[in-house]
Amino acid sequence: MAAFDSTARKLSLPHPPEPRIGPHNIEAEQALLGAIFINNDAYYRVSDFLEPNHFFETIHRRIFELSSSLIRNGKVASPVTLKTHLPGDLDIAGVSLNQYLALLAANATTIINAADYGQTIYDLSIRRNLITIGEDMVNLAHDAPVDMAADDQIEIAERRLYEVAETGHYGRGFETFSKALTRSLEMAAAAHQRDGKLSGLATGLLTLDRQMGGLQPSDLIILAGRPGMGKTALATNIAYDIASNYVSETKIDGQKMAAKGGIVAFFSLEMSAEQLATRIISTETEIPSNAIRRGDIKPFQYDAMVDATRELQDTPLYIDDSGGLSIAQLASRARRMKRQHGLDLLVIDYIQLLQGTTRRSSENRVQEVTEITTKLKSLAKELDVPILALSQLSRQVENREDKRPQLADLRESGSIEQDADVVLFVFRDAYYVKNREPAKFKDNQQTPEHKIWEEEYNKVKGVAEVIVAKQRHGPTGTVQLQFEGEFTRFTSLASPDELPERRDFTP
Repeated sequence: MAAFDSTARKLSLPHPPEPRIGPHNIEAEQALLGAIFINNDAYYRVSDFLEPNHFFETIHRRIFELSSSLIRNGKVASPVTLKTHLPGDLDIAGVSLNQYLALLAANATTIINAADYGQTIYDLSIRRNLITIGEDMVNLAHDAPVDMAADDQIEIAERRLYEVAETGHYGRGFETFSKALTRSLEMAAAAHQRDGKLSGLATGLLTLDRQMGGLQPSDLIILAGRPGMGKTALATNIAYDIASNYVSETKIDGQKMAAKGGIVAFFSLEMSAEQLATRIISTETEIPSNAIRRGDIKPFQYDAMVDATRELQDTPLYIDDSGGLSIAQLASRARRMKRQHGLDLLVIDYIQLLQGTTRRSSENRVQEVTEITTKLKSLAKELDVPILALSQLSRQVENREDKRPQLADLRESGSIEQDADVVLFVFRDAYYVKNREPAKFKDNQQTPEHKIWEEEYNKVKGVAEVIVAKQRHGPTGTVQLQFEGEFTRFTSLASPDELPERRDFTP
């Protein structure tokens, strides 16, 4: 017992580790603020990427924020002008406010290094954010609620990491109305300068673009229809047209953006990537897609396909044909896509083939679709791109005499209709008229019923309607398109001089 007591006295409890302070560089912050005081032009060398919350020291955040406000309003930011906006009795490590501001200006270096100082401050702020996310991930993994799945934790972590990677583009919190007004004017100016005067991405279908103004960033666009109406064909046409017209430009800060067209990600949960590619080749070469699938093509047609493939291979259209994706997996892949390649449009074919992530939603299909559409809308805002999501319609359409879809026909319609910014229905009356074809001949003569049917069918043959049933930013209405079934191609019903140029692959 004595030996134990002696040993115990020699042991000492370990001291708790001292808390680690996040990475920072006070000298860089002081040098940048001093450079701004000496020459306000230094501010414009960092204003594109640096914000007050990137500073480690609270007083430096306040000084930079006030300086930014003064300079943007055409006033001078200096120790003299700033001290009137800060509490005079402020004590900074034993130095008064006036003395500290004077020291910042006195110890300032040339503004040539301002951008380097700003970049250092920005990088250290990102590192502090990463540390916070890492700590939160560890704490959540240890103390996660019982009903939280591991996939949910991964999705939360990846979303937060993406927000850090896209700092300044998402999760800004509150912003002033003046900033929102400025962005609105910039959008209008860009639309005025863009071909077609569109504020969003051009679909390549002139009449549809006029009705919608293009596909708008952060919008969830639902494209719905009964089987056989051509939903996938229309979505593929739009996706390919946007990708094939992609032209990039580099902004002043070195960031690339689409000047025309865009980079497209296509989640095909029903069709394979090869089937989608076959449809696009058929559209471009005007070789029937069923002939391509059967291999029933002539040598010159095969040569045309090879030429088309060479011409189209650099098109920035990315296809993910994985089946059984959950909405969390889709969101994760979309974020990775934007981070690695850029992203201007996301297409999903189709909503009902996606899966929810929570146990509760998987037990109830309506709740599952609600989770999917809510997260798709959030993803559209997060990535700041339009999401074109296809959806099935319920069979109740078939029970009506007029089979044009309505909002109530959306399967699990409550959440889809509520979360969507735009709802489009594709409808082809020819599909139903063709199925009503009566007997053609009787006693070697065409029957009167078939003559009446033939007249009716010729009126609707090759005509498709896109019904804009809901649109937050514009009018509803119906747009007529031409549908060429053998090439799975939609085109505008317009005069020849309005139609886009087509590549000629004929021999």
